[in-house]
This record gives sequence, structure tokens and C-alpha cells, in this order.
Amino acid sequence: MSGYDYIRDPAEIYRESFRRIREAADLSALPETLQPLARRLIHAVGRPEVADALAWSEGALEAGRAALERGAPVLVDSKMVAAGIVRARLPAGNDVLCLLDAPGVVGTAARRGTTRSAAQVDYWRPWLDGAVVAIGNAPTALFALLEAVEAGGPKPALVLGMPVGFVGASESKHALIDAAERLGLPYVAVTGREGGSALAAAAVNALALGNPEEAGS
Repeated sequence: MSGYDYIRDPAEIYRESFRRIREAADLSALPETLQPLARRLIHAVGRPEVADALAWSEGALEAGRAALERGAPVLVDSKMVAAGIVRARLPAGNDVLCLLDAPGVVGTAARRGTTRSAAQVDYWRPWLDGAVVAIGNAPTALFALLEAVEAGGPKPALVLGMPVGFVGASESKHALIDAAERLGLPYVAVTGREGGSALAAAAVNALALGNPEEAGS
């Protein structure tokens, strides 16, 4: 037996984590409905400051939860986002779809000179209307989604815009925010360069699980 003194019980680790998040993060500037999601994002990256980068449209979380309860699929831009979603807690056994490996995606990406993450947006089309979209890796996927909706394509019920990086990430999220009202796209975004698969998955889990103090990880 190790002589190190640390918490071993998973449930206690979880409870203590969110207790410390409550102590460390002042979320009073956020709507009460958004605070559970913010706590899950903080839990995912260990940084209370991530809550300061949140942007959202009114009613976005309610729209996303309602979509999940109706059985809408979750469309994700990367396998890492898909892996982080707690599927057993999705309210209607919702499908989680990452189509990076779908036949034709590689060829489409090559023809267009873009990423597979962006090319797969075309392949989302049969599921996109009323879906929850979670983008945590590729700014190109978020730009491609906006272009598809601009062109008259199906609209998701909620866009979780959280791509990460130094090239295009901040710009893609600003594009989402700027276009959201005009296109009728409910959204939650983490602005700036910060983002990532863990944050996008945590946001989906917040929709499915609600208050983190009331549900296991």
C-alpha cells in the first residue's frame, strides 16, 4: 500500500472537484441555466478562467436539451469529442456521429483542398436538421457548417462551437456569433484560441447530465 495521502473514492473525488470549482469560480455573471455547463467546462480543463470566454445565445441550452430529449443525434467533428461523451446518460439513446471515416470524405477533402473535418459536414446533411453539433477540434468544420447553413442547408438545434488553435479558431467562433441571429442558430461558444475536444464533450455532457453535483461523471 502506498504511503501517499490522496482521495481514492471516485464519487468523493467527483464531489470534491465540484466543491472546489464552486469555491474557485465566481459564475454570478452567467445566467443560472448556463452555470452547470460552465462548471463542467472548468472541470474538463482545470481552469476557472474558461468561463470568462463563454458566449451564448438566449435559450441555446434549452434548445439543445429539448433536441436531445426528442432523440436528435449529436454530430461531432472528431473522434476525441465522440469518445468524451457519456453516451449512457444521453436521454434518448441518441446517436453520436463522427463521419471522418465515411466513404468519400477523404476524396471530398482532397478535391476541395480542405480538412476531412470540414468535408464531413456535407455528409452530416441527412442528420443535421434539429441535431446538436459539437465542434471541439477543427475551425474548418465550424466555417463549413456556417457556409452550409448560409446556402440554405438544414439547421441544427444547437451549435457548440469550441474549436481550438492558433489558426482560424477565434475567427470561426466570431463568425458563428456574428451569423447566429441572422441564421437562427442557437449556440454556445468558447471564444478565443481556447477550446478542444474535452470542452466540446463536456458541453454535451452538461446538456445530458444537467447539474454536475447531481450526477456522476
